[in-house]
Amino acid sequence: MTDTIRVLSALAEPTRLAAIAILFDGSEHCVCELMSKLSATQSRMSRHMATLKTAGLVIDRRDAQWVRYRLNPNMPASAHDIVAAAVAACQPSDERKVA
Repeated sequence: MTDTIRVLSALAEPTRLAAIAILFDGSEHCVCELMSKLSATQSRMSRHMATLKTAGLVIDRRDAQWVRYRLNPNMPASAHDIVAAAVAACQPSDERKVA
């Protein structure tokens, strides 16, 4: 249960949820890209990404002066299901996939 609470808490903030939605495409994204898309400062984006990393949702890689993020490929299935549901719920209704 603690892992579920940690994941839900990490996703509860709109900027973090938006960042996860961007990363959900499976690609690696530079923090500079996330900053631009989410209109966030570098320090604010770094704090949000640290929270997502602590929750086990993302991993990072240094690339010169920038940090690149992607979804954690070792994320537990239960956490991935929560992330997928949250991302789907945030999409406009005409873009949602019906299972």
